Amino acid sequence: MAQYVYTMQRVGKVVPPKRQILKDISLSFFPGAKIGVLGLNGSGKSSLLKIMAGEDKNYDGEAVPMPNIKIGFLPQEPQLDPEKTVRECVEEGLGEIAEAKKKLDEIYAAYAEPDADFDKLAADQAKYEAIIATAGGDTEHQLEIAADALRLPPWDAKIKPLSGGEKRRVALCRLLLSKPDMLLLDEP
Repeated sequence: MAQYVYTMQRVGKVVPPKRQILKDISLSFFPGAKIGVLGLNGSGKSSLLKIMAGEDKNYDGEAVPMPNIKIGFLPQEPQLDPEKTVRECVEEGLGEIAEAKKKLDEIYAAYAEPDADFDKLAADQAKYEAIIATAGGDTEHQLEIAADALRLPPWDAKIKPLSGGEKRRVALCRLLLSKPDMLLLDEP
């Protein structure tokens, strides 16, 4: 039997005041499947995606992703820090890589300290350089390609004044750079 990346069995959802928006939903997805969820406004499409993304735990039935699968979810109204720049928000998608680069900068600065423990710094440096190396090369190039493909605003633009569509593209870019195994887009 084939391995499903996601399975739902008899999922139901009731919202106040006792309105059932999902009833006995059973679905199974194979790897590589591209699925669209269509329905009228208020029919539960967003609720279904939130359940699949693991953001909503208040439902009946079972929703089970494949073990160790990374699910990425872009909600209708993505939450971005309005004080950050486009680049800062997008770099959040790099996760461990961005953190490793930050730690490397701290290590390089620590080498200048008079009481620096060079053995520990060298070991930490090797660890973080290995994380960056396994990421597949030049993250700067990846950022530029993603920004160009999604026609993002300039890197130094603040999030706050951006239009809703520009904010969604920034959030989508951040999400894609996080390399999820399964991507859920709510009204992209």
